[in-house]
Amino acid sequence: MSKVTNLNNVLQYVKDAFIGKDEIVDLLGICLIAHENAFLLGPPGTAKSAIVRMLSACIKDGQNFEYLLTRFTEPNEIFGPFDIRKLKEGELKTNTEGMMPEASMVFLDEIFNANSAILNSLLMALNERIFRRGKETKKLPALMFVGASNILPEDDALNALLDRFLIRIECDYVDTDLMEQVLVKGWQLENNEHKIKPEITPAEIIELQQLSKKVNIAPIRKQYVDLVHNLRNTGIKVSDRRAVKVQNLIAASAVMCGREEAILSD
Repeated sequence: MSKVTNLNNVLQYVKDAFIGKDEIVDLLGICLIAHENAFLLGPPGTAKSAIVRMLSACIKDGQNFEYLLTRFTEPNEIFGPFDIRKLKEGELKTNTEGMMPEASMVFLDEIFNANSAILNSLLMALNERIFRRGKETKKLPALMFVGASNILPEDDALNALLDRFLIRIECDYVDTDLMEQVLVKGWQLENNEHKIKPEITPAEIIELQQLSKKVNIAPIRKQYVDLVHNLRNTGIKVSDRRAVKVQNLIAASAVMCGREEAILSD
């Protein structure tokens, strides 16, 4: 299970750099294995971007795409411009080099600034891992999409975007009692005093994603069903689709722990 070890080494490396963020890092690791998307909610200055950036940097030979969305962001800025040479020949083809459709890790900051021009394409990318533009259809290699925002959306169209993120993580300021440790680690990061970076390849992550599909979750299914019932009974909406997909997270937790069978702690 060297691939599991490699991933856990990467996650520990990120945890060591950011005090009080262990749970956030673990959830991002579970999302990677489950091939699901994660959303970070929190005020500015809570290391949302920095954590994702460091995790992305540990994925060897993978392309990373990071973008801060505004209300005026155009499709070309995310997906790439039309290929001028092809356009002269009367063919609409997108030059995706270095853009989101080529990336193995995608981080979209202030994602709820997405406007109607890019919203449908984003929804399809997040849900189906497909980029479609005119006659073009491209399967996306993205291992995980991470979105971030300071606020939750109020517009129904943007709520559909939030729904594409299976895990939503609150990212707040670190407890004041830990401030001295935060200052020490922050100083080390600012001055590049961090230890040697561990790495994992996209191929290894894909293998872990395949392993998670083979995990036996039957032993905890009854308890999971009871949990979903309890949540619904307390007024928390859990859709059938979300209930089904959360099983991927349970399986991913088992893989991260080096097991082929889910247990209650997952």
